[in-house]
Amino acid sequence: MAPRVKVEAGRPDRLGVNVTRGGLNVAVPAPDATAVEVCLFDSPDGAETARVPLPARDPRGIWHGLLRGLKEGQVYGLRVHGPYEPTQGHRHNPNKLLVDPWAREVVGQVSPDDATFGFTRGGPDADLTFDDRDSAPFVPKAIARKPAKAPPPGPRTPWAATIVYEAHVKGLTIRHPDIPEEDRGTFRGVAHPAIINHLTDLGITALELLPVFAFSDERHLPGLELSNYWGYNPYAFLAPDPRYGTPDDFRAMVTALHAAGIEVILDVVYNHTAESDELGQTLSLRGLGNRTFYRTRGDGRSYVNDSGCGNTLRLEDPLCLRLVMDSLRHWVTEMGVDGFRFDLAVTPARHHGAFDPTGPFLSAIAQDPVLSEVKLIAEPWDIGAGGHHTGRFPAPWVEWNDGFRDAVRSFFAGTGDPGDLASALAGTSHLFEPSGRPPQAGVNFITAHDGFTLRDLVTYDGKHNEANGEQNRDGTTHNLSWNGGVEGETDDPAVQTNRDERRHGMMTALLTALGVPMILAGDEIGHTQRGNNNAYSQDNDLTWLDWENADWAFRDFVRDMIAWRKATPAVRRTAFFSGAVDPATGERDVTWLDGVGAPRVNSDDWTRDREALGVLWGEADTPGPLMFLAPRR
Repeated sequence: MAPRVKVEAGRPDRLGVNVTRGGLNVAVPAPDATAVEVCLFDSPDGAETARVPLPARDPRGIWHGLLRGLKEGQVYGLRVHGPYEPTQGHRHNPNKLLVDPWAREVVGQVSPDDATFGFTRGGPDADLTFDDRDSAPFVPKAIARKPAKAPPPGPRTPWAATIVYEAHVKGLTIRHPDIPEEDRGTFRGVAHPAIINHLTDLGITALELLPVFAFSDERHLPGLELSNYWGYNPYAFLAPDPRYGTPDDFRAMVTALHAAGIEVILDVVYNHTAESDELGQTLSLRGLGNRTFYRTRGDGRSYVNDSGCGNTLRLEDPLCLRLVMDSLRHWVTEMGVDGFRFDLAVTPARHHGAFDPTGPFLSAIAQDPVLSEVKLIAEPWDIGAGGHHTGRFPAPWVEWNDGFRDAVRSFFAGTGDPGDLASALAGTSHLFEPSGRPPQAGVNFITAHDGFTLRDLVTYDGKHNEANGEQNRDGTTHNLSWNGGVEGETDDPAVQTNRDERRHGMMTALLTALGVPMILAGDEIGHTQRGNNNAYSQDNDLTWLDWENADWAFRDFVRDMIAWRKATPAVRRTAFFSGAVDPATGERDVTWLDGVGAPRVNSDDWTRDREALGVLWGEADTPGPLMFLAPRR
C-alpha cells in the first residue's frame, strides 16, 4: 500500500535523504534535469508504490522537498527527467532507477540485466539510442537512515609507531575455523576475537580494509562466471556493501578494533564509479547529471579515463566535490574510521587535466577540520598522462613508496643494487625530504593486494592469471620476482631454503626501514595465489586466507620483527639520516657496510660488492650491524 505523503519545499542544504521530525527531507543535485522523483517501495524486493516529484529547485540545481508521512527505514530510489543527448553529455533517463549517492545504507545487488543500461545495447553507436525498460527490479535500493553516533575514538597512533596490515573483509575471515559460519566474510567476522587476537599478537596497529563501499561487477565479468572481489568499483560512497553487513555491523567492528588498540583505515575509491564508460550502466551519477559528476571529452559523449576504469569523477565541480567530502566526513564522524588510503589518488587530485597539489580536492581536505586530522594515504599515481607523483603530495599526506617496493624486490631477486636498497632502508629521502616531511611520509611495502603475495614473489618468475579469463594478458609483467630456479611449488629442499631465506630477508628489510611499514594480509602465514598477480575477480580459495595450513613459524618471525621494531628507536626516527655523529655514541647516525663489515666510504665501495649490504645504526642502545645478502642466481 502506498504511504500517504504530503510534500513541501523542504531544504536544499543537506544532500541526500535525511530523516527529520517532519518526515524525509530530500535534496538531490541534478543541475540539467527537468524533474526529479523519489520512488517509494514497500520492501527491498517489493513493487514501487509511489513516485513523488520534488517541488523545488535552487539556483545550484539542487532539487529538494520535505516528504511528510515518511520515516526512517523507508526504501527508495530516484528517477531523473531531462535531456537524453549523449553527444552533448546528457544521459538522463527516467526509466532507470537511480541509487541515491548519499544513501547511508543500500540493499540488493546490481544485476547485469540489459534494463540497467540507458540505451539499447548493440553496435558501436548503441549509447546514442534510448532504452525505455524499467531498471528498478535489477538495481539496489536505498534505505532512509538517521545519522548515527560514532564508535568510541581510536588510539590515534603516531605515524612513527604505526604498523599497517592491508586486508580484505571476506578474504581475511571466510576460511577461519574459529569464526562462526554465519559471520565469516563479514564485518562481524573481522570483529571476532580470532582475528583481533591475531592482529594484536602480531603487533599490528592499523587495519587497512580494501574497499567496503557498495560496489558492483565490471560488465565483462558475469559472462566469464566471475565477479568483482576487491571492490574497486563503487556506486554509493556512504553505504557499506550489504554483502559485508549493515552500517551497525561496521560500527560494531570499529568499536571492537578500537578497544584492542587498532585503528581502522579504509581503502577508498574516488577516482571513478561502477558506471564505467559510455557503454556502461546507468546506476546513479550518470542519470543525476553526467556532465556534473564526470570529466568528459570534446562534446561530452566520451569520458576522460585517467582511472583506467572507464570514467573519472569531476571533482572540479562543487557538487561532485561535495559528494566526496560528505562521504569522507560520514565515515569519520558516523562510522568511526581513523583514516583513508586513496586509490589512484592522482586522479581526484588532477585539476585542468594535470596533478595539482593545490587543486580543489587536496585543498578541500587540507582546510577541513575533521579530515585534515585523520590518516591520509595516497597511492601517488594513475594511468593518465604524467600520472606518477611519488613524493609530491602535501603534508599531512603520506604516500605508498613504490621505490621501496622495487628496490627490495630487485635486491632479493638477485638483480638489484645495494645502493638502491640502502636508499630504501633510509626512507627514500630523495623523494620525501624535499617536501619537509619526515621519513613517515613514505608507506613502505613489498606486496599489496595488487600483485604477487610474498610467497609467490619467491616462487614464480611470471604471472599465472589464466583463471581471470583473459588468456593471461592482464596483470603486470614487471614483477621483479625470482622463483629460485623452479617455477611454482616444489619439494626441492635447496630451492625451498632459498625461497625461505629471501622471504625472511624482505620482511626484515620492511620492518627495519625508516618510514611506515605495510604488511599484506596472509604474507605472515605464507598465503599463495598460485602466481595470480591480478586476482581482482577471484572470489574463491585462491584469494581467501587458508588459516588451517598457515606457516606459523613465519608468523612468529614476523611477530618478533615487529616487536623488535617497536623496541628500536633508530628505525622509528622522525628525521632522515644525515651522516651526523651521535654525541652519545661517537658514531654516525647510520653507517653502510659491505659484505665483510667494512664501511662503504666512496663510490668504489658501492660498486665493488653488490651482493651484500650491512647497516649499522649509531644511536645508543641499538643492536649491532644487520646484514642483507642478495641471492646467488
